[in-house]
Amino acid sequence: MNTSQKLVGLARILVQNQLLTEAQAIAASAQATSSGIAFISQVIQNKQLKAIEIAESLARTLGFPVFDLNALPADFVPAKMIDAELMQSKRLMPLLARGNMLFFAVSDPTQATQTLDEIQFQASMTISIIIVEDDKLGKRIDRIGESSEASMQSLLDENDESEDAAHKKDDAQPIEVDDDPVVKYIQKILLDAINLGASDIHFEPYEKFYRIRYRVDGVLREVSQPPLTIKEKMASRIKVISNLDISEKRIPQDGRMKLTLSKTRHIDFRVSTLPMINGEKIVMRILDPSSATLGIEALGYEPEQKEALLNAVSRPYGLVLVTGPTGSGKTVSLYTCLNILNRPDVNISTAEDPAEIPLPGINQVNVNEKQGLTFAAALRAFLRQDPDIIMIGEIRDLETADMAIKAASTGHMVLSTLHTNDAPSTLTRLMNMGVAPFNIASAVSLITAQRLARRLCPHCRKPIQVPKEMLISMGFADSEIDGSWQPYAANEEGCEHCTAGYKGRVGIYQVMPVTEAISRIIMKNGTSHDIADQAKREGVKDLRQSGLLKVKQGLTSLSEIESVTNI
Repeated sequence: MNTSQKLVGLARILVQNQLLTEAQAIAASAQATSSGIAFISQVIQNKQLKAIEIAESLARTLGFPVFDLNALPADFVPAKMIDAELMQSKRLMPLLARGNMLFFAVSDPTQATQTLDEIQFQASMTISIIIVEDDKLGKRIDRIGESSEASMQSLLDENDESEDAAHKKDDAQPIEVDDDPVVKYIQKILLDAINLGASDIHFEPYEKFYRIRYRVDGVLREVSQPPLTIKEKMASRIKVISNLDISEKRIPQDGRMKLTLSKTRHIDFRVSTLPMINGEKIVMRILDPSSATLGIEALGYEPEQKEALLNAVSRPYGLVLVTGPTGSGKTVSLYTCLNILNRPDVNISTAEDPAEIPLPGINQVNVNEKQGLTFAAALRAFLRQDPDIIMIGEIRDLETADMAIKAASTGHMVLSTLHTNDAPSTLTRLMNMGVAPFNIASAVSLITAQRLARRLCPHCRKPIQVPKEMLISMGFADSEIDGSWQPYAANEEGCEHCTAGYKGRVGIYQVMPVTEAISRIIMKNGTSHDIADQAKREGVKDLRQSGLLKVKQGLTSLSEIESVTNI
């Protein structure tokens, strides 16, 4: 078992923020347990860290504000006090009661969350946490000292009558979003994810800790570890704003929510919950409508690939397929094509599971297999709705494939996706599903396979020298290694513009038109290797060749291409 897994709460946060080593944190934790004092006090007593360093680290990780208790008057005594012994043991102190809000000074929120939750429940008021330095908090609590005999009940009884009346009046009213610290924290997580360009947010409960991770440029990285005790509140709040059943924790659920950033910008989130042994894991997919309007130039197609794709989708009929693994950008490519085709004189209908980004002017349908609205059923209905262009989210079965082929053969432009490794294997996949080779050869116009590779940061990328033999083994032709271009690698330390040397992603494509020669191979039940050989003779670049071209252009690294095109 890794030692980092033994660390929880503040100890884990300090190790993650590289303020303590694992060994130091474990030793301090053992000392604190032996001495019967708080871990935070032990670290300060050992002079391993200053109180302000710990406070600032907690504030960055948990998203709470920091306050200097020295700014309070020396004779300050919190009104409506809780038990002094409780304050001493949990390192917390009430600062102010204002309306329906209680402000608490806390030096280590990871140890005080359960106590604050109990206070919040008993008081029927919202708790707002303010992080303070542990040594200053200790002095304040000592000053309040043993003379205080007030209890939690006095916090309620001694409230101003008008405030108490107002509070009782508001009991039936929902608490404002901004008054809930959990909601504030979730909002901060969402905004940070958007600002970092994350595609997904993972909320993951485990036995001893709770973590939040972002997927940025295709790579997951941990960004926060809030207290384990708030996992239920986090899950409930996310389910409420996503219109999910908060009482149902036994089965997965799917929902959506929208975050308004300004009058002109809204971000949609697709929310998925999954029951696990330690609670519900929640994954939020960030759906930025602006990604669907980037334009084909921003996607990374080479000029000849872009021309072939635009020629195919501009035809009055035919089937254009986009293939690749989950997260390879297929949806953005399809939406980009739909935006190009979206004109007042055409009728466009899409069947998706679910519709990720709303597109004005396009008729979007969410499939619902439980109710019988499958891709095939939606496609059958579209054909009775006078369509010009149809987009099917995914071809999963023979019925959907047959319907798509039929629609493409009877005067409709059809766009769809498949999960295959490359363009040639897509054609053999259709044959294996049971589609007649003649129908495939006559209906399919073009197939594009794609991957997403992390883009090198132009500000800190570093040139490297690579042996000629290695370049050849990667796939470069001998004639290409002529010294006219420079390979680059990521600067792992990164800079202010990037994360670990990468910023954003670039598409890598294999765009294969179905020519007469390829059609003849299909008609003869040829293999994917036969089709790939013919495509190569016709000048179609495979995914590795397209990726190496991005390396020559200085857009990505050799290691990244090796990773995403290793098929």
